[in-house]
Amino acid sequence: MTGKFRRVFPQRHVVLPVIHVESEGQALRNAETARSAEADGIFLINHMGPCEELLAIRRRLHAEFPGCWIGVNCLDLDPKEVFEHLPDDVPGLWADDAGIDERTRDQPEADAIARARQESGWGGIYFGGVAFKYQRPVEDLARAAAIAAGYMDVVTTSGPGTGVAAGRAKIVAMKEAVGDFPLAIASGITPENVADYLDVADCFLVATGISRSFTELEPYKVRRLIERVRDYGGAVR
Repeated sequence: MTGKFRRVFPQRHVVLPVIHVESEGQALRNAETARSAEADGIFLINHMGPCEELLAIRRRLHAEFPGCWIGVNCLDLDPKEVFEHLPDDVPGLWADDAGIDERTRDQPEADAIARARQESGWGGIYFGGVAFKYQRPVEDLARAAAIAAGYMDVVTTSGPGTGVAAGRAKIVAMKEAVGDFPLAIASGITPENVADYLDVADCFLVATGISRSFTELEPYKVRRLIERVRDYGGAVR
């Protein structure tokens, strides 16, 4: 499954600004900010409306920016339910909770999500939340990450809260467990701290650290983050 992500994003690091959608016009405006900064794509999240509305806005953005990679996170639906609504042309899905439980051998929730995905026939990139904010504390990060790599295309983790960076030791432990498999960070990344993670993370889903408000990206911060990521020339763990 590593290949699916890298076929779409062959570059070493991937930056996906996250737009908290409140309206079509606001989403279009922020998508243009991300596109102008040469982001690798964007994610749309529906804090303020149903999944159906989010998908309709995504269709509008896709028509406006046909070459832009636009994924979605439907917060109002369980991951199993999302696949029932997901059009084939949506290239990416992010779910905060991928149902991984490192304490047990069996993974009933993750298996149910995998079945829903398979039955839907959807072929996009699945970013699954593991050791994610506002969820049960994970006892064994390495084991959780290793299990997760069998269920998703990008293991996606976060710090303890919105806008809060993950501890570097957490990211190191998870990356060492998954090796070349893609690992994304989905909270707390800023232009100032991203250098701390460039040797251990593959993808950055970023909102708060590049925004002027909850719903508005800050163009300068978006450009600065992407510049710092692109300038990285260090070794990779």
